[in-house]
Amino acid sequence: MLALLQRVREARVEVAGEVVGRIAHGLLVLVCAERGDGEAEGRRLLAKLLKLRVFSDEAGKMNRSLTDVGGGLLIVSQFTLAADTSGGNRPSFAGAAPPDEGRRLYDLFVDAARAAHPLVQTGIFAADMQVHLVNDGPVTVPLRVAPPVAAQ
Repeated sequence: MLALLQRVREARVEVAGEVVGRIAHGLLVLVCAERGDGEAEGRRLLAKLLKLRVFSDEAGKMNRSLTDVGGGLLIVSQFTLAADTSGGNRPSFAGAAPPDEGRRLYDLFVDAARAAHPLVQTGIFAADMQVHLVNDGPVTVPLRVAPPVAAQ
């Protein structure tokens, strides 16, 4: 699974002019399931992002996690993270999980996040969303959790 984390002062997602998710200080997480991903990759990605030390401590060093600071988590599906731009000028999204599988894995990821963290908001899977954010820092971190390599 792929994710792009942005530390934010605030963020919101709108669909058709209506706010469907909003957080104050925390992380905006754009999430993409890739072909071959399963529930284990989602669990590992969530564990990593909840513990990732991207928030400043009293000395100004990035030493605190989302859990430490009690920030919000805004999760937005974004299959375009799987874009392959190596051939030509039109990105290929063949590496993204098929829509039904992507939705299943996204829903499982959101459910696990809600079970593990007290403040979770979301966008709407496959909707035309407008994402508004105030990036804090700016701090933007890509994360990838790949399926285990099969033994040969």
